[in-house]
Order: sequence, then structure tokens, then C-alpha cells
Amino acid sequence: MMTSKEHYNLISLLFETTSDYEKNLQTLLSLIKATDDKSLIVAPEVCLTGYDYEHFEDMLAFSHRAIEALKAASHRKIIIMTLLERRGNKVYNFAKIFHNGEVVYEQAKARLFRFGDEHKYIDEGSDDLFKILSVDGIKIAIFICFELRFKELWMKSEGADVIAVPAWWGESRTEHYRALTQSLAIVNQCYVVASDSKNAECTKMSGIITPMGEEHRNRESASLVVEYNKKDITLMRRYMDVGIDG
Repeated sequence: MMTSKEHYNLISLLFETTSDYEKNLQTLLSLIKATDDKSLIVAPEVCLTGYDYEHFEDMLAFSHRAIEALKAASHRKIIIMTLLERRGNKVYNFAKIFHNGEVVYEQAKARLFRFGDEHKYIDEGSDDLFKILSVDGIKIAIFICFELRFKELWMKSEGADVIAVPAWWGESRTEHYRALTQSLAIVNQCYVVASDSKNAECTKMSGIITPMGEEHRNRESASLVVEYNKKDITLMRRYMDVGIDG
């Protein structure tokens, strides 16, 4: 994979998902367009459709249109988000990484939120496919919402430079999302870019946490920017040596 020493910005997004899929896509594309080249952007889970189970086939059909638009928007940028897609006779919630006009990685959600009936509509991926991927010299791991609660996945993310957490996380468990995303950055001594929805039922706690555990939250901002600095990861891992390489 290509290695880069150029400047990068980390971007966490926060916006409301409406019932109009096309409007949601245009909102996302506008936010992406407003970012600089060499940005790593994380959008909320299923931000283009929400969990619109009443229009299940429409959601799946729209994913194809969205993927092509996001490929076009990803030149000199890294975009991380999730979409529902059918593969054979199964449907998965795929986290995808778009970069330079291509989908360079996808990962099916391995831990479904059964309290929200996800298992009735969506098939479960495998923990075995959870991994760290290098994109433009940045080692990236992805937790899709509920996966954030599983310690065995935390171990698989050890050594990542940036951990992305696209989520549709319940408002009543806001403090859990805040605490878990901050703790993940502290434990792994890396950046965490967390993006949750601005919808009423969600936490609205998008944000970026540094390798030192310093929190930056979007609050009312649709797009939060924090500069990525690999040296901060290296320095933290040397200063507080817990055995993480890199």
C-alpha cells in the first residue's frame, strides 16, 4: 500500500439523517467537498438511509448509487462510512473505506445490536475479518457502533494509528459512547475518530480523541477537524510503554 508523509487532517462528521436518501447523500458530499485534500473523514453509521426497515429494498438499491458518488468524491481523501448491501442471499452492514476513486476495504458488521432487532434484517459478519489496514501510510481499524463494546475486538485493533467508529448510538447511553471512545484512544495510544448521528434518538457525540486521551467533540459543528500527527502516537507509546509497537 502506498506510503505518504504528507499532512493529513482527521474529520468527524455530525449531521441528521432524513427520510430523503438523496438529500442525505448531497449533505454528505457537500461536507466531504468542503474538506481539504489529504483528509480522513468518518461519517455516522448508515447516515444515508438510517435503519429504514420499512423500505428495505429501497435502502439496498440506493447503496449502489451512493457508492459510485463516494468513489468520485474520494480522490486524495479517505472516506469511512457504512452502507447496507446484499451479497448473494444475505444482507450486511458494510463499513467501507473509499480512497482515490476506489473502495479499498470493506468490513461487515460482526456484532449486531439485537436490542434494535438488527439480526432480524441483517446478517452478521465475522470477527475473523476484523483487521488493521494501511491506507496512504495510515494504519486504520474500524469499529461499527455496537462492536465498540467487545474487548476481543479492542485487542485486534492494537497498533492502529487511527480507529474509526461510525455509529448510530442510542441517546440514553450517551455517556457509554463518550467513555468508550475516549478509553479506546487511551488504551491503544492512537487517534479515535468517532461519528454518531445528529438524529434525536442518537448521542450526537461525534468527536476526535488524541493519543493522549484529549477529547475534541463536534458539539454543534457538522465537521470537526483535528490535525493528524504520527509523532504524537510514537511519543505516547514511548513515554507510556505498554508494549504497543509503532
